[in-house]
Amino acid sequence: MFNGIIKNTGKIYKVFKKNNNCSIEILSKMKFSKNEIGTSISCSGACLTLEKYNKNLAKFYLSQETLSTTNFKSIKKNDIINLEKSLKFKENISGHFVQGHVDTTSDVKKIKIIGRSLLINFKLLKKYRKYIVPKGSIAINGVSLTITKILKEGFQISIVPHTLRFTNLIYLKEKDIVNVEFDVLGKYIKNFIK
Repeated sequence: MFNGIIKNTGKIYKVFKKNNNCSIEILSKMKFSKNEIGTSISCSGACLTLEKYNKNLAKFYLSQETLSTTNFKSIKKNDIINLEKSLKFKENISGHFVQGHVDTTSDVKKIKIIGRSLLINFKLLKKYRKYIVPKGSIAINGVSLTITKILKEGFQISIVPHTLRFTNLIYLKEKDIVNVEFDVLGKYIKNFIK
């Protein structure tokens, strides 16, 4: 479980692909200990298991499910990844509960600069629009954000300067693909009602 408050990014150092297997190495300033081998790390919103680390390099395995559901299917060297360790007992929860279970991907349709903030429009398949509500929570590349507006083909978010400074969202361009996780509470409620 995460809260979507990103304080670290990393850079894809190596991508290992062989047959149906894929692993990545991420170079970052995030510190790990031996006790954290096997723990969950949010990598741009996808919950991945830390397999090994060596100084500033951390290695993760990407399952076929992860590759088919996320933007990791097109990952390449030097891509910037948002990183977050799982929550610890008694830690503050500043964002919202983020599981690291990416529901789908979304295309960036339009970016507008307003002062030092960004307004970004995202396109979303119709079948997922039932999970978005005005002022509701959503995780984009693992970042906890608030939906500012529902659009005909998707939704809009506003990103403040502090979030831009600490995440890979500052590098977004039109047509980029991001990982999306809808609010888990909304998903459960929708399922119970159905």
